[in-house]
Amino acid sequence: FVTQSDFGRTLDPNVRRGSDHGWAGHHFVVSGSLRGGKIFNDYPFSLAAGNLADLGRGRLIPKYPWESYMVPIAKWLGVEDGQLNTVFPNLPNFNSSFIVQDLF
Repeated sequence: FVTQSDFGRTLDPNVRRGSDHGWAGHHFVVSGSLRGGKIFNDYPFSLAAGNLADLGRGRLIPKYPWESYMVPIAKWLGVEDGQLNTVFPNLPNFNSSFIVQDLF
């Protein structure tokens, strides 16, 4: 079971006291094969306005691409290394240090 969203949410409320579309978000991966019980990647150092990842109005710039956890899942499902750039066309924009290495 994997959660997926095409947008995050802002931390600051809009004029109607809701939240607007943002960039950063969190996802859940649940599996019997998963090395679970931990948070992969890093939680932001600060959520306060003006932090290094804050673009304004509560919009955070993500530190990790969603490929960071989707690549190991795709490989677990049988996608071969030579197919990864086709399956994930944005992958060449990030170095491999952003890919979770011990998800399974």
